Amino acid sequence: MRSAWVALAVAVPISAWAQTAHPPDESREALGRRLFVQSCSVCHVSVQRASALYGPALSKDSLGGQADVMREVISNGTPRMPGFKHHFDRGEIDAIVAYLKTVPAPQTAQQQPPR
Repeated sequence: MRSAWVALAVAVPISAWAQTAHPPDESREALGRRLFVQSCSVCHVSVQRASALYGPALSKDSLGGQADVMREVISNGTPRMPGFKHHFDRGEIDAIVAYLKTVPAPQTAQQQPPR
């Protein structure tokens, strides 16, 4: 019986750690993409072409392409967007910004090829 308690005491912290820790080989951009998909895509990514976005589509050109402004908006939010400074730590916000800096700007209607 004692070994069951020891196993449980060890397993719980490890499983809790495994759920929150980032894989050691995960790149900063990959972490940012994962966090973006989990928390940002609901408002900033359109699932269907015909559906509208709640927030703007984001890319490397968002907010003038200024990483410090992106960090500020992600951290503190806007009147229409909540801030995430209590949800993400500084490194996670930096990872989201690093990911966004890899996302090409969306094409405008004029730039899209005809169908």
